[in-house]
Amino acid sequence: MTERRERGAEPAEPLDRAGHVDSVDAVDSATEAFVAHRNLLFTVAYEMLGSAADAEDVLQETWLRWVDVDLDTVREERAYLVRIVTRQALDRLRVLGRRKESYVGPWLPEPLLTAPDVAEDVELAESVSMAMLLVLETLQPIERAVFVLREVFDLDYDEIAEAVGKSLAAVRQTAYRARAHVAARRPRGVASPAETRAALQAFQRAVETGELQSLLDVLAPDVVALSDGGGVRHALLRPVVGIDNVARLLAIGWWKRDAERSVELVQINGGPGLLVRVEGEVDGVVAVRVENGYVTGAYHVRNPEKLSHVERETAVTR
Repeated sequence: MTERRERGAEPAEPLDRAGHVDSVDAVDSATEAFVAHRNLLFTVAYEMLGSAADAEDVLQETWLRWVDVDLDTVREERAYLVRIVTRQALDRLRVLGRRKESYVGPWLPEPLLTAPDVAEDVELAESVSMAMLLVLETLQPIERAVFVLREVFDLDYDEIAEAVGKSLAAVRQTAYRARAHVAARRPRGVASPAETRAALQAFQRAVETGELQSLLDVLAPDVVALSDGGGVRHALLRPVVGIDNVARLLAIGWWKRDAERSVELVQINGGPGLLVRVEGEVDGVVAVRVENGYVTGAYHVRNPEKLSHVERETAVTR
């Protein structure tokens, strides 16, 4: 009896080993697919949320769901992963909405230090710009998801319908409505990188020397200045509108001049931006919206919780 049991038990070990190998192979395949599309998934989540930290959380949640998927049932890995990340980002948008209701002062997107080659893809660079992310903030969550997936990533309507859980007809209607909404609010006249860089160099001189005239020369009459300190660092509690008001703000010192300060021209969100350091530590980021050669929006992010992605490049792609 004992001998028969031992002989009967022998196949169990190789079966377990084979099952383990299959499991490892499945995880390896899932990992390979996820890594291949990770930058795309991050970009989708970031454009939907305007927050790199929340986009990273969404990627983690996406991975946890993806690793449990039977890959034999997946027809197209990219579309499947985009569907997961979109649904997770929509859930996170609702949480962010509640968080913004109690936010101290204006809320600005979390800036990213991006590689210079991002600017070469004009559509991608515009889609991750601070100005466009602020426009996307004015959309409803489903509108934002549909707009990003269709206009930026060129997904088919049927793929978008699966991702957002709506009918094909509803998605087409939403896309039309979102396009019209964005078109009415997006920057008028495409600014060249050179124009944006010149405007930021004027800001840089104003910060470093206190010389304001060259900056005032490039401000639009209806310029809007926003700063985001999140209640942690000194910042404007409400937007400052109009060249006269912004000029007064600059004259009294938008940036305090009581410490060693350096300003570096870098690539922020696909275009030129300023990285401000105080005594060697990152103090903030400045981005601008330039239309027809003039600065119509100036965005100053100082909230320390939003500055973790400005000292190393973040890869964005589509």
